[in-house]
Amino acid sequence: MPARPLADETLHLIAAVRAALAQRSDVEERTLFGSYCFFVDGKLCMGVKGDELLVRLPPARHGEFQEMQNTRELSPEGKMQGYFWIEPNGYATRAQWNLWFAEALAYNPQAKATPPRKRAAAGPQPPPTPPTPSGKRHSIFGDDSP
Repeated sequence: MPARPLADETLHLIAAVRAALAQRSDVEERTLFGSYCFFVDGKLCMGVKGDELLVRLPPARHGEFQEMQNTRELSPEGKMQGYFWIEPNGYATRAQWNLWFAEALAYNPQAKATPPRKRAAAGPQPPPTPPTPSGKRHSIFGDDSP
């Protein structure tokens, strides 16, 4: 069954994450958890699903991030410490957006590497490439103060 096309808002969010990580040479994109994910230095760092941003943060600070508004644990059962979904209101301003990237990228060097995906016998598959977004721009590009 073919994959359902991604909504424009999702495509804009993916493009925004890609642009924020563009200066790095160690970024790989692939799907995981039903999300479009960005791996930095072989480790899951950020992801996008719908209009939510997935961030990998220090597990030791899980309780602190859990208390923040507009965040939701990836696994409420506590099995994925340090992984959070950030709702649109949690990354709507440049300051919020920059906070999540700074936290995720600061933790990345200490994070455990994500095990490589087992490939089918057909050989390596190219990373998924979402279509280019069209229409309105994502809310993070609004005129807000730096």
